[in-house]
Amino acid sequence: MGACCSKHNSDSGRQSVLQHGYKLNETTDLAAHLGSVGTLGSEPRYIQEPNRVILGIGSGKRQQGVDIIRTPTTPFHPNAGTKGRVVVAVYNYTSREAADLSFAKGDRMEVIDDSESDWWRVRHIRTGEEGLIPWNFVAEEKSVESEDWYFGKVSRKEAEKLLLADENTRGTFLIRNSEHNPNGFSLSVKDWDENRGYHVKHYKIKPLDNGGYYIATNQTFSTLPALVLAYTKNALGLCHVLSRPCPKPKPQIWDLSPLLRDQWEIDHNEIQLIRKLGQGNFGEVWYGKWHNNIEVAVKTLRPGTMSTAAFLQEAAIMKKFRHDRLVALYAVCSKEEPIYIVQEYMNRGSLLEFLRNGEGKDLQFGDLLYIGAQVASGMEYLEVKLLIHRDLAARNVLIGDNNMAKICDFGLARVIEDDEYCPRQGSRFPVKWTAPEAIVYGRFSIKSDVWSYGILLMELFTYGQVPYPGMHGREVIEQVERGYRMPKPTCHFIPDAIYRLMLQCWDADPDKRPTFEFLNHYLEDFTVTSELPYREVID
Repeated sequence: MGACCSKHNSDSGRQSVLQHGYKLNETTDLAAHLGSVGTLGSEPRYIQEPNRVILGIGSGKRQQGVDIIRTPTTPFHPNAGTKGRVVVAVYNYTSREAADLSFAKGDRMEVIDDSESDWWRVRHIRTGEEGLIPWNFVAEEKSVESEDWYFGKVSRKEAEKLLLADENTRGTFLIRNSEHNPNGFSLSVKDWDENRGYHVKHYKIKPLDNGGYYIATNQTFSTLPALVLAYTKNALGLCHVLSRPCPKPKPQIWDLSPLLRDQWEIDHNEIQLIRKLGQGNFGEVWYGKWHNNIEVAVKTLRPGTMSTAAFLQEAAIMKKFRHDRLVALYAVCSKEEPIYIVQEYMNRGSLLEFLRNGEGKDLQFGDLLYIGAQVASGMEYLEVKLLIHRDLAARNVLIGDNNMAKICDFGLARVIEDDEYCPRQGSRFPVKWTAPEAIVYGRFSIKSDVWSYGILLMELFTYGQVPYPGMHGREVIEQVERGYRMPKPTCHFIPDAIYRLMLQCWDADPDKRPTFEFLNHYLEDFTVTSELPYREVID
């Protein structure tokens, strides 16, 4: 049976639709005075981009942007003249309860106690106030991590996505850890030309044996800041002078407040349900706020959906494991029904609805590939932690700004107490997404999740088309058992290599299916064009 060409098949399967909402991150100033831009000259690589004025860093104009997720990699050292070590705020933070401390980007604080993994106690050097702060909002003073242009461990595809945002002008840049050289870095720069339009060029920053760094061997620098400063004044062979650091999204905060990092059972009256976003088989999804302040998504579970004890056990697992491609579980309200699951709010809604009816309808292949790689990254984390999702599908992936994708509801399928969810009962069981061994024998594993991921890829690249179009659940079970696999669609662009990857995910032998580690690296490294992965600067 051939694949249907429609993007909007009405047979949506079992889904809990999230719709569009408000933006999650507020904007923060990102002024960085790196020096004046040198003369552009008349070289072809300095073609003026259309409808843009290239702003010199020395122009005095401040740039607006959002603050990036990063993990400090430079060890802290005590600062001379202080009792302890001093950190500097890399982002703005507004306190949420009496125990934590507000601060502005650039504020200096002395660390009093860093024994907690997520919240450090500090003394604000200017005000003298003491309180808890999120550790990933600060960095050691004058360290590489404190620089606006340093993005740490960010993938090549994520760097490109961030740089290609519309508000970024030509020459916007970032520096990230090298994916291949543990002591090196990569410089990514937004460029433009008449043939390709906007695109990103990447350069290797190589370490010197005696310390220091270089891009071209005839230009060496003692530090990364010195290298950046030089290239903001003169391109020195790059595609363009470095004009300004790329704006950075704020880091993930995994708790509603420092007081709820361990005690995360809260009362219903702490949550305000503001707008209903959708409804699934097991309850409703709402946009809401905690303490009328922090944006959250709230799943309200229909009474009798699951055992409270079983749910709390599973929720404890969900709370413990953290990855920036998994939706954060903030809290639960389980003392009375309906049970609330309070989690991170993703303003673009479910991937399924995003592809069918949202901005996802217009995504290019590279954007879809980026989303697929993010999902594989989150699933690789679950794979390492020996956790099984059991219900991986486009409806259980949520989308935020800049096509950021995060997996939700991992593990919840295991504690659902609904006979209609069992395969023997039929309709509600997500047969089209479930591996044969899980349907027939109940053998769920990370390899059955790999099967589901292959189905998700088909949903992704067909813009939300229902798998096995025109076939009902029982027919799918019978046909798949006989060796049938969905054919490559004829009216959507899917390279043969990606389709072969799907077929690998659907191998009848679970042991022959790829790992999520392999899937993640394969999609991260998948090149859409024939351009060289890194540019060389001629000495």
